[in-house]
Order: sequence, then C-alpha cells, then structure tokens
Amino acid sequence: MNSKSDNVIKILYLSVAVLALLLSAAGCGSKEGKENYLKFKKISDTHEYFAYKADSTLLISGHRGTKEEGYPENSIEGFQQALSRVPLFFEVDPRLTKDSVIVLMHDETIDRTTNASGKLSDYTYEELLSIRLKDHEGNITASMIPKLEEVFEWCKGKSVVNLDRKDVPHQMIVDLIQKHKAEKYVMLTVHTGAQARYYHDRLPGIMLSVAVRNEAEYEDIDISGVPWENMIAYVGQSINESNRHIVEKLHANGVRCMVSFAPTHDRLRTTEQRMAAYLREVENSVYKPDIIESDYPVEVWSVFGDQ
Repeated sequence: MNSKSDNVIKILYLSVAVLALLLSAAGCGSKEGKENYLKFKKISDTHEYFAYKADSTLLISGHRGTKEEGYPENSIEGFQQALSRVPLFFEVDPRLTKDSVIVLMHDETIDRTTNASGKLSDYTYEELLSIRLKDHEGNITASMIPKLEEVFEWCKGKSVVNLDRKDVPHQMIVDLIQKHKAEKYVMLTVHTGAQARYYHDRLPGIMLSVAVRNEAEYEDIDISGVPWENMIAYVGQSINESNRHIVEKLHANGVRCMVSFAPTHDRLRTTEQRMAAYLREVENSVYKPDIIESDYPVEVWSVFGDQ
C-alpha cells in the first residue's frame, strides 16, 4: 500500500475516532461507568494488573484527572466523568494547607485553578471550603478542592490514584494510606531509589511509579532492593533509540513502561491535531508504550483503547 493510501486510511480512522469521542461525550457523561472500575481484593491483584505481560495491552493514566469542559483537574468530579467513559487510573497532586490538611492542587498557588488567589499553604482547609475550582477554560464550576482522604474514599473499588511528589512529608502520606488501608488502590511516584526504599519499608507491596529514563536512574532503582514487581516506570516523553535498552531491561523485569503526552502532544489546540499526534507518536516508537499518561485520557483511549 502506498503512503497516500496510508494517509487516507489514517484520516478516516481519526475521523471515526473523533465521531466516537463526540458521541461518547454526548451520551455517556452522566453514566456511572461501573464496567470501567478496577476492583482489587488484595495487593497481588494490583500487581497483576500493572505487570508487563508482553501482550500489547495498554493502560491509560489521566494526568491530574482530565481536561474536559466543566470538569476541573484534580477534582473528584473530573475523575468520575473520565472513568464513566473509559478505564483509567489517575495521577494526582497532594499538597498541604496552612493547617496541614492534605488536599489536591498541582500549583503552589490557587490562582490558575480556582476563583481565588494566593499560595495554597496560606489557607486553612476551612477557608478553602468557600472556594470553587475552574475548568481548563477558566470557567468556575461547583467543584471544591478535595481532601486526599475524600479521594481515597471515592477511589476504593473504582480506580487507582498515583500520588505525585509535592510538599507533603513522606510520613504523612504513609500514615494516611495506613489509616485508610489504601495500599491496593494507591500508587506513589518516586524519583530516587532512596524514596522507593522509604515507602517500601513502611508500606510493603505498595505500587511505585519510578523515573527510569537512563542507565543511572535504572541502577539507582535497582540497588534499592525494592522488587521490580512493585513498579511501573516512567521512561520519558517517547520510546526511541536513546532509551530502547532501558525499556528492554524493564520489560525483562516485568515492568510496564510509561510515556507522557502531557508536555508535548496534549498542548496541541484541537482534538483532531492531538489524536493525529498520538497516533504518529506510537507508530514511530521503537516499542509501543505500555502506559500513556495524558491530560486527555478519553481522547487517547479513543485512538488506542480497542487495539
């Protein structure tokens, strides 16, 4: 088949995918989507779900939840909206209020994502109760800044939340997970082997999202002694010749490799542009990613979810 025919097929494919996405948005937004829920009875079920099996299955991570009109990032409403349409786990951002309550907020300040301003750490939790979140277009919604505890309660029997590293002390995270017995549905992002070891010693078996983009990072995680079966690995924005050997070593250890579209293709303006870029990225990858993290997880699923 010539390149012109290939391009025609791709355009038709993307047109169908966009139409499916629009129909999904129109008809599925209010549904609960229980068929997409992840229900793990024990920590070994979580390990099994995230393990690399060389079967071409793809998992999608909603970066800060999702970017959809009317649904703010890092909000329970946004998580539920996306999960009602596709199976997902979520990367979220825990931060501390002035009175040491853990809430979700990506930025140090609340200016971009709420109808208020200033540093989050200057507000008590009670003061945050009158503040409302904005969606990515700046529209004020009815959603409130959620406590991490509330996210744990929502998440149980539905999905997994991957806690990024912000300003919350490690031990506070450990204490909250232990309080809620949340090891089965919480993952922790770590950047070093020492961080991985800290959490593993206190929460044996909990899943970790580790940064393994090069040989030095691989060795640092490897010498931590934390079992590879407890991990997924972020390997960068793409899989290419520069990190191919790292991906092969991780796969040999049964570790799924994750790329993120958030800093790259997600910044394109239209749905059609983003979906075309997603398709090109995976087609040009040395290996197909095992996990894709995106601000637009429903769009990514529309392109790859049935493959």
